[in-house]
Amino acid sequence: MIKKENLDKTSAWPFVEAKKLLRERKSFIEKKGKITLQTGYGPSGLPHIGTFGEVARTSMMVNALKQLSDLPTEIITFSDDMDGLRKVPDNVPNQELLKDNLHKPLTKVPDPFGKFESFGEHNNKMLKKFLDSFKFNYNFQSSTSLYKSGFFNPTLKIILENYEGIMNIIIPTLGKERQQTYSPFLPICPETGHVLEIPVIEIDKKKSNIIFDNKGKKLETSVLDGNCKLQWKVDWAMRWYALDVDFEMYGKDLIESAILSTKIINLLGKKNPSGFAYELFLDEKGEKISKSKGNGITIDQWLEYASPESLSLYMYQNPKRAKKLYKEIVPKAVDEYLDCIEKSKKQNELQLLMNPVWHVHNGNIPKEEMIMTFSMLLNLVETSNADSKDLLWKFVKKYKSDISEKNFSIFDGLVGYAIKYFNDVIKAQKNYKSPNESEKLALEALVKTLKKCTDEMSPEDIQTLIYSTGKENGYADNLRDWFKLIYEVVFGDENGPRMGFFISFFGVKETTELLMNKLK
Repeated sequence: MIKKENLDKTSAWPFVEAKKLLRERKSFIEKKGKITLQTGYGPSGLPHIGTFGEVARTSMMVNALKQLSDLPTEIITFSDDMDGLRKVPDNVPNQELLKDNLHKPLTKVPDPFGKFESFGEHNNKMLKKFLDSFKFNYNFQSSTSLYKSGFFNPTLKIILENYEGIMNIIIPTLGKERQQTYSPFLPICPETGHVLEIPVIEIDKKKSNIIFDNKGKKLETSVLDGNCKLQWKVDWAMRWYALDVDFEMYGKDLIESAILSTKIINLLGKKNPSGFAYELFLDEKGEKISKSKGNGITIDQWLEYASPESLSLYMYQNPKRAKKLYKEIVPKAVDEYLDCIEKSKKQNELQLLMNPVWHVHNGNIPKEEMIMTFSMLLNLVETSNADSKDLLWKFVKKYKSDISEKNFSIFDGLVGYAIKYFNDVIKAQKNYKSPNESEKLALEALVKTLKKCTDEMSPEDIQTLIYSTGKENGYADNLRDWFKLIYEVVFGDENGPRMGFFISFFGVKETTELLMNKLK
């Protein structure tokens, strides 16, 4: 166990939020004997990386709670699969099929992939399969199941009893036109199966029935057993109430909803959960990632290019700052993960609690030595023309004969990821520079310098000679432009590896030949 003095001192956000939860919900969690955390998922589109982020971050909270409390914890992953399908996602097949089933509960919309009973079930299965692959501990709950089984019935009755109070909370937040039609209860139309947003005419609290105005026709239905679904903000408050939720995090776009849901659960007679609003995930254009658009990088794409742990680390960092999620950020995320592992080897307990990899690995940080950065490995893929893991490993072993795959499992994974990422993402973006006459003369001078070097020289000594060559050939005042020239000619990019280390690893002769070929 971690020393109490270090737990008291750490400002790592999972510990800060866990302490806040224990403080705010102290009497409630002690009474029920456990801590319940919830993550919400709207299965109107395929699960995306933001969904993973919410579960990963909540799991980091659980890890912190286990250091601070002996009470058992539970994460409920709630799928709002009784919600009506409002629009057709852009990134799924059989668009016409979905168009024909708009406004039906997601668990009544046919699966456009033809694999499951409904679109809701398909997306739920995908979510569970993904979360299981990360070995998350969670309790999956389906909105449809809880409504139709009667689990929500007691809370629905309390909501009906407090109908007027809830209307007084919601109505002032709506426009005049919407105020005339708003109802917390959305009946399921017995004729079309649609989730209807229609006004209430009459309420029978004793029978738990409501009469609605359905385009001039009276529609009477029970609010129990899945005959009605609640509007979003009231539905959220009901979940908190019925499931006894102690903590939930949510995107900053839901802050106003959380405020209203808090007022509603307080009206029903319970205290709201402890909350945590995180910033949104953006694509490369700075637009919010959307399930229906399928923009940004997908879960599957990240896992093709990098490890699950690198994604978890990316989710840990700065949750209250907007984060861009697209393919080009992957190498930086991987290198930050590797760097955090390296730093952990020299850190004391308090420093470790501030290190993201402690939270990614729940305190069991890998001890593996770093061979090279992911960025460097990508350069190696390019310069060696390796198109398979075996070939790239042979190249690595040519210069690092004392390492083997079995002792470097993290690096072994990086080898495969680097080949895939280079071919899918980097290759198409390469723009190799053709040097002008003066630039060519400077690079030819570098070739002469390299011919004097040996593989026995240290990376620092090689780097010094490269510096000197640049200074002697017109770059004394701006060595950044000197290295930029080398990178653009050799790697087709403005940035690249530390050349002394690269040459030491790649080989002096091989680097010389590589540069000469680029100058032909």
